[in-house]
Amino acid sequence: MSQTKGTLYLVATPVGNLEDITRRALRVLSEADLVACEDTRRTRPMLEHFGIKARTVSYHEHNERERADTLADALDAGASVAVVSDAGTPGISDPGFRLVRACIERGARVVPVPGPSAVLAALTASGLPTDEFYFGGFLPPRSHARRRKLAALRALRATLVFYEAPHRIAHALADARAILGEREAVVARELTKLHEEFARGRLSELAARFSAEQAARGEMVLLIDRDEVEGGADKAETAASVAERVAALEAEGLDPRSALKRAARELKLTRDEAYRRLTAERQSKR
Repeated sequence: MSQTKGTLYLVATPVGNLEDITRRALRVLSEADLVACEDTRRTRPMLEHFGIKARTVSYHEHNERERADTLADALDAGASVAVVSDAGTPGISDPGFRLVRACIERGARVVPVPGPSAVLAALTASGLPTDEFYFGGFLPPRSHARRRKLAALRALRATLVFYEAPHRIAHALADARAILGEREAVVARELTKLHEEFARGRLSELAARFSAEQAARGEMVLLIDRDEVEGGADKAETAASVAERVAALEAEGLDPRSALKRAARELKLTRDEAYRRLTAERQSKR
């Protein structure tokens, strides 16, 4: 066994357009002893396109635990391993974390090979604020859990960014409108591909649009502005906890109905919007 630890390379690959591959990525992939792929059936055609004859092995969410140990053993023996996802940067809503941790614990070198990222591509071209953003991966598939997730992020002063599946995008937009209020949003789909599109508008407008479409297609990134359009209030005010304000008013002697009405007025929300927020906040704490 070699006395020198191998190196783990985290290699970003194109999200669509093969011209986005970097020269460094091509070199690392061609020199690696082993390329660990989320799906070898998707990675091999890319490697063949660039004339790279590399040994590949699958590394995905279903075999991540055991395969991470196997790859770490290979690194212990001095091998160089390149990890790639189906598209974009590995480890971002894809397997990679366990392997990186295993390599660090064993003293192997971990090297990022940066490049394409659907999150950053969508964010920079969205037209929404980029100084602060929150990436939440995929939203929960079920509405109740999705609303709880959104409620927990409502007061965050950052552009919200999520991955979303085409068959859930309309429901996700509707839930976001119900929980976050009327905000500007963008749905970026088919990034860097022939039919790349940025659908921009208010959450209600986008929800209606994608609900009307027979079938939304393509991989999607959902981005939501941190500022609300309705109410004209500062974000810090409108993001305040309705539940906390209602509780404070009830402690002062107001009945629940009057407390909600007054809280809505103070936070410059409609009564219906205040009620939706109150319900979401209480559910998120259960």
